[in-house]
Amino acid sequence: MTHTSAGFVDMHNLRSKEENEMVEKIKATIKEQDIRLIRVAWADQHGISRAKSMTVPAFLGALENGLEFNTGPLFFDTGSAIVFNPFTDGGGFEVEEMTGCPNYRLIPDPSTFRVLPWAPHTGWILTDAYLKDGRPLPYDSRGILRKALKEFENAGYEYTAGIEVEWSLMKIEDNKLQPEYMGKPGVSAEAPTVLSSGRGYQYHLESHLDESDGILQEIANALALLGLPLNTIEDEWGPSQQEFTFAPLNGLDAADTMLLFRNTVKQICKRHGYIGSFMCRPAFPNFVSSGWHLHQSIKNRDTGVNILKDERGIEPVSQIGKHFIGGILRHARAAAVFTTPTINGFKRLNPNSLAPDRAGWGDDNRGAMLRVIGAPGEKNIRFENRVGEPVANPYLYLASQIMAGLHGIQGGIDPGLPSKEAYNDERELLPVTLKEAVEALKQDTLYRDKMGETFVNYIIQMKESEISRYESFVTENNIQNHEQMVTDWEQREYFDLF
Repeated sequence: MTHTSAGFVDMHNLRSKEENEMVEKIKATIKEQDIRLIRVAWADQHGISRAKSMTVPAFLGALENGLEFNTGPLFFDTGSAIVFNPFTDGGGFEVEEMTGCPNYRLIPDPSTFRVLPWAPHTGWILTDAYLKDGRPLPYDSRGILRKALKEFENAGYEYTAGIEVEWSLMKIEDNKLQPEYMGKPGVSAEAPTVLSSGRGYQYHLESHLDESDGILQEIANALALLGLPLNTIEDEWGPSQQEFTFAPLNGLDAADTMLLFRNTVKQICKRHGYIGSFMCRPAFPNFVSSGWHLHQSIKNRDTGVNILKDERGIEPVSQIGKHFIGGILRHARAAAVFTTPTINGFKRLNPNSLAPDRAGWGDDNRGAMLRVIGAPGEKNIRFENRVGEPVANPYLYLASQIMAGLHGIQGGIDPGLPSKEAYNDERELLPVTLKEAVEALKQDTLYRDKMGETFVNYIIQMKESEISRYESFVTENNIQNHEQMVTDWEQREYFDLF
């Protein structure tokens, strides 16, 4: 009599019948397309893809047993400073399972498998993270979004998001790969020196699109092959500034799309001598800030009807839509840690700048934080949150909206009247620094309740490390007006990483 031991996935019932069918299709694709390496990726706390490349036999094993992954990346802030001591009890996290820098288990999500168009014979797949006993890793941001979506669905709603994101396309002049530029843990490497890929301040100029057509075509073709629903490519206001928009997707697919889109841009650009940077405000004279406008709508889960629509055709948005908006506005200061997670991102949020400086909403008003789009009674009504920066972790950005919006619906939170003068209304001001945002998050009970005390405390410590290193830099260099300028520290910290 023979005995076969179940793999980790089966032991903990982590895959549905439908997903098992997807696994068989992946195996067939690997054979048909001569895939030789598969990048098994995980979205870290910063929304950055961490990955291992696996050979086919190893990957087939990981489909059943997962991939053991070092907890190391969880200890690092954006500059790879070690924030937690893994060799204390609880690994610095006060979580027993994290003691001693152990491995955790990454389980591939078969619905995310892709063949990378720019990397020969290479597949790619996203994962969810679990502890050794099969419980979800409490620091897995994709898992946090999954939980938020599940609660939203259980309340009878379906969340849809559309991505509109700006970024900078620059030509590399010097990659600064000499050893003396490499930095060290807690001190980021020297940023590459670059040239602009085009002039600015001629909004939507067709000739600017044509100047960059070669590299933009490479990106657009790759996105199509990956199945990402690109809608438009636009020449934005600033020098070298691009804007890409995507068709609406369900919540998890939208977040996965943002992660893979940023990977696509950065990797293709590097292969062609460019940098695609999602840093909000690069440290170049006369450059402008980039934002991530998150378009959102909610549907009745049973009927599929957009419930933001005012059935009377009078108001810009329905009553339930107002409550959803009210919840997001109520928690906007705390959510800033998730929508604008860097030192640099807050230097965009200025009055009369097309970026919000206070928590308000308006009917097609680009000065408001939340802009309702569509005529009263229109079936495709939606709103966009204009506060986000392009480097935001997509899973935490979306989760913060869903959690706050549902709180608004359940509590009947009134957002007040729509703004007419968005920068003059008496509204709660948004944080002007990451430090202020962190303090707001410390006081907010909703995110502690929904994301978990463990995770919120973790993110706060992670961001306080980033803030501390920045403050040390400005003090040591006697920079007096650092909140009104982009420092060399920010350029090194964010420009190439994001």
